[in-house]
Amino acid sequence: MPLGNAIRALTVLLILCGAALALFAYHAGRGVPVPPPPAATTQALGQFTVLDPPLPAPTLAFAARSGEEKHLADFRGKLVLVNLWATWCAPCLEEMPALDRVQAEVGDALTILAISEDRRGAAAVDPFLAKAGIEHLAIYLDPKGAATAAFVAEGLPMSFLIGRDGAILGKEEGAAKWDGAAMLAILRRYIDDAR
Repeated sequence: MPLGNAIRALTVLLILCGAALALFAYHAGRGVPVPPPPAATTQALGQFTVLDPPLPAPTLAFAARSGEEKHLADFRGKLVLVNLWATWCAPCLEEMPALDRVQAEVGDALTILAISEDRRGAAAVDPFLAKAGIEHLAIYLDPKGAATAAFVAEGLPMSFLIGRDGAILGKEEGAAKWDGAAMLAILRRYIDDAR
């Protein structure tokens, strides 16, 4: 094969490879839409996602700071906000004072369970709480990460609003301004509905 034909063949091959790569990149960039979970649709309200219909909350055990074992089922009959957090998670630490203020403001109309996923348990949590001045939140410990696994949380912080019947009404992925007007309005709507 003369050199000119070889160069032309190589050029055509390179053009075809480039076109195939461009086509692949185009389709990969478009992504594949992910459908909602079976029998459930979601509606975003700001960052808060409403689950419709609500999904059953998982069976879950965690510990009080005193060491006493608690279960999510112990709080059935109450409107509960489960907040999964850790002291190594900067966004978690930023939202904790706001959660503390919300708990102080709404009282027992909403039970906030701040469940720490720190592996060192109270040894990691207690110094943070003392420094941050958290006084109103119920802080629980989950050093084995059972809550993260049970809720299939992909990151922290992650929060789940659970109705009196034990069903997950909605979730918040990432940090939120819990004491801001938008989030308080959402929480108050659920508090009013639970009464």
